Amino acid sequence: MNSYEDLKSLADNRWIDLAESNVPWIRLGMSMCCGQAAGAYETLEAIKAHLSSIGLNATVSEVGCLGVCYAAPVMDILIPGKYRAIFKNVTPDYVSELINKCLVDGKIPKKKLLGVINSDKDVSHSFPDFNDLPQIKLQNRIALRNAGQIDPRDIYQYIARGGYFGLNRALNDMKPEDVIEEVKSSGLRGRGGAAFPTGLKWSFMTRGEKPKYILCNCEEGDPGAFNDKTILESDPYTMIEGMTIAGYATGSTNGIVFIRHGHEGPIDTTEDAIKQAYEVGLLGKNILGTEFSFDVEVSLTGESYVAGEETALMEAVEGKRAMPRARPPFPAAYGVWGHPSTINNVKSLSYAPSILEHGAEWFSSIGVNKSTGTAIICLSGNINYPGLYEVPMGLTIGEVIDDIGGGVPGDHKLKMLQIGGPLGGVLSADSLEIRLDFDEMKEAGAILGSGGIIVADDRTCAVDLTRVLVAFCQFESCGKCFPCRLGTTNLLEIVERMALNKARNGDVELMKQIGQTMKVGSLCGHGQLGFNPIESAMKHFKEDWDACVDEGKCLTGSCRRPSFTPINTRPFGDVPIQGAIPINFSSQVGEKS
Repeated sequence: MNSYEDLKSLADNRWIDLAESNVPWIRLGMSMCCGQAAGAYETLEAIKAHLSSIGLNATVSEVGCLGVCYAAPVMDILIPGKYRAIFKNVTPDYVSELINKCLVDGKIPKKKLLGVINSDKDVSHSFPDFNDLPQIKLQNRIALRNAGQIDPRDIYQYIARGGYFGLNRALNDMKPEDVIEEVKSSGLRGRGGAAFPTGLKWSFMTRGEKPKYILCNCEEGDPGAFNDKTILESDPYTMIEGMTIAGYATGSTNGIVFIRHGHEGPIDTTEDAIKQAYEVGLLGKNILGTEFSFDVEVSLTGESYVAGEETALMEAVEGKRAMPRARPPFPAAYGVWGHPSTINNVKSLSYAPSILEHGAEWFSSIGVNKSTGTAIICLSGNINYPGLYEVPMGLTIGEVIDDIGGGVPGDHKLKMLQIGGPLGGVLSADSLEIRLDFDEMKEAGAILGSGGIIVADDRTCAVDLTRVLVAFCQFESCGKCFPCRLGTTNLLEIVERMALNKARNGDVELMKQIGQTMKVGSLCGHGQLGFNPIESAMKHFKEDWDACVDEGKCLTGSCRRPSFTPINTRPFGDVPIQGAIPINFSSQVGEKS
C-alpha cells in the first residue's frame, strides 16, 4: 500500500523529469468549452506531424482550459530553464513556423503571443507577462488551479502540485467531525444554485446506516454554463479527492459521479482518473494505509435538464425517469436506493482539497460577507473576451464584464445580462455595481447559479430573449407536476403572442398568476423558479414589454417570427406533455459583431 509520502516523492521526481529536463514541453488546450470548437484537434495533429518531420523530441500534452477561451486554440510552450510562452489562436497553418522559431531558432515570436511565465530576466523584460493580462490578473484560481497546467490523465502531475495533501491530512490528522467543522468554518456554500452551506449539508449525513453515498452532480444543462465539465476535463482529480474527503467526513462508503451522456471529454477523463486513483491506492480499500475505504464510479444520464435537481438525479442513477421526489424524506435520510445520500456540485467538492490543505481561515479570508471563496464565471454572448474566469467573491458584475471581459464589442452598448441559467434573472446595464455575492444577487432578483453570464447588447429585445428562456424551460419540464407542465406551456404561448405583437388584454396579469401557481405548486426549482426570467425582464425592461404589448412593435426588430413551436411530444399517463422544438433563434445573444 502506497503512503502519501512515497507517492509525493515519486510524483515530484516525475515532474522534475518533465518540467526541468532538456526536453521542450508543449501543452495544448483541448477543452469542450473552447479548444475543440476552435479546431484544437487539427492543431494537435499538425504539432505531432511537424515534430516528426523535423525529428525533434518534445513532450506533447493535451491539457484543459487556462480560462482565456477567446484565444483558443491556446498553445503553451515550455523550454526548461529558459521560458514558458503562451500563444493564442494557433491554427494548423501556423504550427510549423511557431515550432521552428521557438524550438529550433530559440526565439519567441511576438505574433499571436499572449505572454510569458516564469522566464529569466532577459525574456521577462522583452515580452508581456501572461499573468498581467486582465483576464488572468483578476483571477484567484482555486478549483481551477491546475486547469491548463497539468495533463488530466496523469495523476502524478496532480500529486506533484500538492494534490492529495488535503486527503492525507484528513485521514491521518483529523476525525470526521473535525473535517466537517473545517468546511463549516471556511464558509463554503454550494456552487450548484441554492448556495446551501456545504459543511452543514455534510453534517446531516453523520447518522444513518451504511452504505452511504456521496453523489457529484455534473449534469450541468444550463445554456451558457460549462465550468463543471471544464473542471472534469482539466483536473478531474480535485473533484475525486474532494469527494473522497466528503466520504470520510460523512462516513460514506460509495461515490457516484453523475455526468450527462454524450459529453465524452469529461466522461473519459473522469473514468480514467478514477482508474488511476485505484491503481495507486487513493480509492478502494484502506486508502493511504488507513482503515477508510471508499469506492467511486461514473453514472450517465440522458438529455434531461431536470436530472440536475438532486432527487431527480437519484431517480436517474437508479435507472428511472429523471423526475423529482416529494420531500420529506430528504436525501440524507432516504437517498439513492433508499440509503443516506449527499449530493454536491462539482465545484463544491473541488474546493475541499484546498480548504483541507490551506485551512478554513485562508478560504474564508477570500470573498465578501457570507459568500466566501471564489466564483467560477462562464462569460459569453456579446463580449470581447468570452472565457472561464475564477474570481474572488465580492467583485462587481461590472468588473467581470468590463475589466475581464473587455466590454461589448464594436459600437454597441451593453443592454442586459442573463445570469444563473434559464431559471435565473435578466438584469439591466444598471446592475453592474452588484457584487458577486449570493445574498446581494438574490436581492437584485438574480442568482449566481451555475455561474453563467450571457451578455446581450442593444440589438436584443428583452421579450425575444425571454421567450427563448421560457421555451427552454417548457421543453425541459419533466411533466410530473401539472403547475410546471402546464404553466410553462401557457407562459410560452403568452410570450409568443407578445413577441408577435398579438398580446391580449390581461396577458401580463395572467402570466403573474401562472407564475405564482408554479412557485407554490411545483415539486422542484424548475417550476418554482420558472417565472423568474419573465419577472426580472419585465422589471428591468418595461419599455420593451410595453412596446410589444401596448404598441404592437418591437424596439429592436428582433421579434420577427416565432422562435419555437409548441407541440405535444411525450405522453404522461392520459395527459399530453407539451414540448417545444426550436425553429429559429432570432435573438442576437451569443453572436459577436
